[in-house]
Amino acid sequence: MIDFGYTISNDRQTDLDRGDMRYFEFVRAIDPSLDICIGCGSCTATCTAGNFTSFNIRRLHTAIRRGDPGSLKSEIKKCMFCGKCQLACPRGVNLRNVILSLNRAIERLG
Repeated sequence: MIDFGYTISNDRQTDLDRGDMRYFEFVRAIDPSLDICIGCGSCTATCTAGNFTSFNIRRLHTAIRRGDPGSLKSEIKKCMFCGKCQLACPRGVNLRNVILSLNRAIERLG
């Protein structure tokens, strides 16, 4: 086979019909402010834990919205609950409560 110097990228599409939306529905029932998040990234930019680890609140939010709870368990434990994300949010999303609710969802739903 001829080597053209590049490789085919892995498929990155997300099938939203197959997503596990139980986590999103659980968190949204406790804290409906999750619905007003626009994904601007202000929370991630100010995150103290994000400066020291690979924690990314925006990535966490995207995983919840897409129904992909695979990496949530390890990521959620990195949050320091300092509250900077909540102060920086232009929409007023209660991110500390969202993260606590997500932690409860992981405990209950597995």
